[in-house]
Amino acid sequence: MTTVPEFLASMPFWLAFAALFCGAMARGQMLYWVGRIATEQTLRRTHPTGGWRLRMHTWLADGGADPGVRALRRWGLVMVPLCYLTVGFQSMVQAGAGILRIETWKYALAQVPGALAWATIYATIGFAAWEAIVSVAAGSPAGIAAIVAVVLVVVCTVVLGRRSRRRAAEARADAAPERSV
Repeated sequence: MTTVPEFLASMPFWLAFAALFCGAMARGQMLYWVGRIATEQTLRRTHPTGGWRLRMHTWLADGGADPGVRALRRWGLVMVPLCYLTVGFQSMVQAGAGILRIETWKYALAQVPGALAWATIYATIGFAAWEAIVSVAAGSPAGIAAIVAVVLVVVCTVVLGRRSRRRAAEARADAAPERSV
């Protein structure tokens, strides 16, 4: 069983750790700036009709990062390093920090412990743990059924969520008063 992907395994530990740390910091900064700039620019100045721009506009307008925003409002900057220990919620907190316009230097400083923890986990046991979980689950009929069930639940949740958001957007558009040009 391999513990890390081949490209990381071939590097000295300190270099793999540094690469993972830099990747975590860069991803966090990207999401922060998407939240900060894209929210303002997208919602105020654009009215996309299709493609990825419409999906981003809809995600921001429908509160895609709201759980992260709520967590930051309730718990403060401590959520930034803690979010690195989660999957999925991490993106919401990081985008939420941008939406709330937390000062850049404060956000970056709060990122450091979380990115260090994330890099430590994935440079040591993180990939091995994921591989072990999948191997154990895939080794038995019950494990395979559990994996299939989880995948089906995730797919159904995503499809139903998108369908619900689309219907809500259509209802809002139908309820909006007509503007004359």
